[in-house]
Amino acid sequence: LEHLLAFNLAMAKETEDLELDRATLRAGLAALLGDRAKGRYFVMEGHGEGAEVLGCTMITYEWSDWRNGEVWWIQSVYVRPEHRGQGLFKMMYRELRREAREAGAVGLRLYADDDNERAQGVYRRLGMTSHYRVFEDLWNE
Repeated sequence: LEHLLAFNLAMAKETEDLELDRATLRAGLAALLGDRAKGRYFVMEGHGEGAEVLGCTMITYEWSDWRNGEVWWIQSVYVRPEHRGQGLFKMMYRELRREAREAGAVGLRLYADDDNERAQGVYRRLGMTSHYRVFEDLWNE
């Protein structure tokens, strides 16, 4: 939980210049980890004794009536800065894709901040395409 907490705090600051509330984030992570229907985290670790956590991503589920199947949404993508550019997300993505197909999902989706061109380039190189724009109406309490 502590790695996921730290990674999400860093990612929000880095990608959207957001300072997340630590208590709210901790409760959100605990809720997801306690209820597989909400989603799952995938964590990448190094090899060997005392291996460190290198990165993570979360998936959530969306039903597609058009495709009569579940779409897995990739969220909370984070790779430690010192490990970026080594293909770690590519490995995570391939594993997610394999598991999604085995589970009967009809596809993968994710969103990237409009200004995060580096991430968009990574996703394009993986063969992902984009023809949607995400709109939101979030309540900050």
